[in-house]
Amino acid sequence: MSSAPPTRARPPVAVASLPVVFAILRRPDLWGAAIATMRTLAPRGWWRRAPYLPIPDEAWMHFRLETAYGGDGNGPLRPEDLVTFLEWKRSFPG
Repeated sequence: MSSAPPTRARPPVAVASLPVVFAILRRPDLWGAAIATMRTLAPRGWWRRAPYLPIPDEAWMHFRLETAYGGDGNGPLRPEDLVTFLEWKRSFPG
């Protein structure tokens, strides 16, 4: 029998990138759009399941990263792309 090392669960894509969080924190003008987006994308009952953060479903994030950047969808979300998206979202009323 081979004794393979235990595999660690991969952290959710949205949490794996602190630069993404810092990019939002540096832009208070985008906080409203970020909160609205977070409320839209967070799964229902997120506060009842670890990691107790309102992050999008990992399968959805994987799909979005694959369609945005190509490849296998395992690349990180680029902070500048999120900022651009939130600026775009903020430009639409409602």
